Amino acid sequence: MSTDTLALLELDSVATGLRCIDLMVKQAPIQILEANLVEPGHFLILYSGPLAAVEESHRVAMAFVDTPLDNVLLPMAHPALLDGLRGETLLLAADSYDCLGVVEPKTIAGAMLACDRSLKDTYVDLCGIRIQGGLGGRSYFVVHGAQHDVEESLAVATERLGEEGIHNTECIARPHEEMVRWLFRQYPFSV
Repeated sequence: MSTDTLALLELDSVATGLRCIDLMVKQAPIQILEANLVEPGHFLILYSGPLAAVEESHRVAMAFVDTPLDNVLLPMAHPALLDGLRGETLLLAADSYDCLGVVEPKTIAGAMLACDRSLKDTYVDLCGIRIQGGLGGRSYFVVHGAQHDVEESLAVATERLGEEGIHNTECIARPHEEMVRWLFRQYPFSV
């Protein structure tokens, strides 16, 4: 497991987002991994670093913004989550998958929370996570493993966010190769 902390701020203003970045990096030694627009006009700031530095930068940003659209701070984030946010995918031949689980939370921060918890609490591997246009400010992630483990992963994600935090989940046993090739497409928000 990584000892770094991963955090996200979701704002409704580019100008405010850029000012937050300036305040955060002046406050503590963090690394801005990505800062960009996603639909519907939301500005995301994804950053990481040692826990104390991220907490301090997060505190300063939250004091400046007052009410962000959403935010998340994940101490000891699962390393596969950051790899997924960088656009790394684990795509195998369709016949290599016993089962796929697709989780589509209602928020981007929710996707990060649910993905991190699913990876830590169940025996699944992350195929990928996507934050992209066309999803109305949502995102999704896909895990794979034995069917009972994937079903448990979907349950853990739903429990972490509550029914009101999940848009949809799907368990796809023995996926067809035609579907597998459409799992992930290019996206504008990339680390």
